[in-house]
Amino acid sequence: MKRLFDLLLALCAGAILLLPVLLVALAVRLTSKGPALYWSDRVGRHNRIFRMPKFRSMRIDTPAVATHLLTDPGKYLTPIGPFLRKSSLDELPQLWSILRGDMSFVGPRPALFNQDDLIALRTQRGVDELVPGLTGWAQVNGRDELPIPQKVALDAEYLQRQSLWFDMRILWMTFVKVLRRDGVTH
Repeated sequence: MKRLFDLLLALCAGAILLLPVLLVALAVRLTSKGPALYWSDRVGRHNRIFRMPKFRSMRIDTPAVATHLLTDPGKYLTPIGPFLRKSSLDELPQLWSILRGDMSFVGPRPALFNQDDLIALRTQRGVDELVPGLTGWAQVNGRDELPIPQKVALDAEYLQRQSLWFDMRILWMTFVKVLRRDGVTH
């Protein structure tokens, strides 16, 4: 049921968002060197690595680490990078990952391939059984502001509580938080 929901919602969202996606891609290309998309190696279900697209909000010479590990993340942002991140428009290409089945609309956010501490804690708690999501329970309860153990605790809570209704609640909470720009630190 969840996969069917993801497919139908991704197809509808893709049709509605086609023009904004094209405009954002053009804006990224016109304001910085490099491609519009950044393909990031991420950890998926069962700790399998997959390639996740995002609109590029950082310069092409940015180290491949979590943003919070950069000494000065702001110096790596492209001219429209802050806007893309605060509005979450950089996440739109992940609809492709949802259509492919690498991601779901709701689940734990996919870890970077080199976030060993996060991956290990998720594996200990069984969270690696879940398909990662565009948004998740940890996202709507703190996003970038949460320490890793707290994120994993929320991911584990989602594992226990997951249902279509809970996913709908998380999607609604995400919509509200994106409009308010809550929890975005980079």
